[in-house]
Amino acid sequence: QVQLKESGGGLVQAGGSLRLSCAASGRTFSGYTMGWFRQATEKEREFVAAISWSGGITKYADSGKGRFTISRDNAKNTVYLQMNSLKPEDTAVYYCAADLDPLGIVVVTSSNYRYWGQGTQVIVSL
Repeated sequence: QVQLKESGGGLVQAGGSLRLSCAASGRTFSGYTMGWFRQATEKEREFVAAISWSGGITKYADSGKGRFTISRDNAKNTVYLQMNSLKPEDTAVYYCAADLDPLGIVVVTSSNYRYWGQGTQVIVSL
């Protein structure tokens, strides 16, 4: 069992930045690909970014390329999402998720991720 807890969400003006954190506890953090997903009101959950357990492979949704950076600190069992140049359309609940992926394939499909946090709200105002 892996427990995930997100933090760092909040209200920010367009063009601003936020850094989301996701702290993992329970089983060892290694071997898990970590992903960030988001869900806006009345929309389906969508992939944002993911990182392999080694940190060597990262993937991003087109919406976040060049603006978002995913990283992880395995010593702290924490994964981060740095979000810059935020836009109102980035407003959503952001979820952290974990996928046991020792081969480092890094899938972007939410159904592959077994463990999920409760989410943190991000609101980007004009």
